Amino acid sequence: MTEDSLNRMKASYTAILPTKVYVAVKADFSESGRLIPTEITWEDGTKYEIDRVTDIRQAAAMKAGGQGDRYTVSIRGKQSYLFFERSTNLHGNNIGRWFVERKA
Repeated sequence: MTEDSLNRMKASYTAILPTKVYVAVKADFSESGRLIPTEITWEDGTKYEIDRVTDIRQAAAMKAGGQGDRYTVSIRGKQSYLFFERSTNLHGNNIGRWFVERKA
């Protein structure tokens, strides 16, 4: 198999994966009520500690679609975005879900 055919196969495989990836997140609440994520668990079970949160704002997820609170986080020295998608249900314990945009 040539390198070119491997690259085409990889591109077609990546194209079928969903761009929005829901992830498990450990988070803390500050005294003021701010939700601060501390660790992400990727879909394969790998855990990534969040070194720091540098920004929190309302923003759209341009690649994955949808919107929510966009957290700019640093993981292993690299900047990434983590989104909190708030639930529209006003009752119950599910206040929302976390997701990231899959990198191509």
